[in-house]
Parts: sequence; structure tokens; C-alpha cells
Amino acid sequence: MRQVVLYPGEDGFWVAECPSLPGCVSQGETREKAIANIREAIEAYIAGLQDDHLPVPPERFEALLLAV
Repeated sequence: MRQVVLYPGEDGFWVAECPSLPGCVSQGETREKAIANIREAIEAYIAGLQDDHLPVPPERFEALLLAV
């Protein structure tokens, strides 16, 4: 399980990031497509680390919604 942050990008696409995997970012024309794309990116990121015999960072990102 990985936490993902979704937000609308400046170009009209949705951006999806996985903060616990540095640099693991994707996008899509819709939220659903961005989610599907980041799922694929996370799987490829982890597979690449495993192929290179590198440790997979643990999921330790914590989100907080703050009213200002």
C-alpha cells in the first residue's frame, strides 16, 4: 500500500505523486487515468529497485488536512 497525492496540474492534467518513492510522479487527463498511471509507475519503480538489489523505501508518509 502506498499513499498518493493527487492534484490538478497547470496544463489541465491531473498529477499523481507517491511521496514515499522520491521522483515517482505521473499524470493523466482524468483523475482515474492519473491513478492508473501512478499505480503503474509505483510498480515499475519498486521492480527497478528490486532488480538492482536496492532497498524499497517503507511507506511512512503521513497526510494532514489543515484548515487555515
